[in-house]
Amino acid sequence: MAGHFEATPGGGAAVALDEVEIAILRSLAVQLLELIGPGDEPAEGEDPLAALFAEGPSEPPTDPALARLFPEAYGDEDTELRAASAEFRRFTENDLRARKRTDALAVVRTLDALTITGDGGAVLELTGDECRNWLGALNDLRLTIGTRLEVSDEDEGEAGSLYRLPDSDPRKPMVMAYLWLGALQETLVETLMP
Repeated sequence: MAGHFEATPGGGAAVALDEVEIAILRSLAVQLLELIGPGDEPAEGEDPLAALFAEGPSEPPTDPALARLFPEAYGDEDTELRAASAEFRRFTENDLRARKRTDALAVVRTLDALTITGDGGAVLELTGDECRNWLGALNDLRLTIGTRLEVSDEDEGEAGSLYRLPDSDPRKPMVMAYLWLGALQETLVETLMP
């Protein structure tokens, strides 16, 4: 089980993590939460149902990582498609941000609930719902890190340049995290397949 998820009875999954891995995952999830930003909670006395129908932004984010997490729906080649993308974003981005926050918070909470054993590790056991949260968060983390690293499709192949970075390259730690998150994501997907 060390280093990869395995299926558990009831549709969940488990993975053994050491203290360093737990700290890295938690730190990355917290950074993702900070990037996504706080949610717009209804003010005291405000109708919570009204928040469901609140309009979101109509312009894409300027931060490339956020633009990757919240992409244009229809592209931006012509004026008509730009208008349709803006309208779609206005009514969907708030919900998408809330879901991404929920996923990242689930990662933080499940990691915070772990009890580290004497050997410096713990076994993370996830329910089926928590697995779905983790899949979403792992995907968002990889998209964010990949955008920051300017990863291309060619970089990800087995012979890709990510695997050949010298240890002296300052991107190496983030590349290692990116590849590790990909392996975790892949094994979690495999545990959930029938």
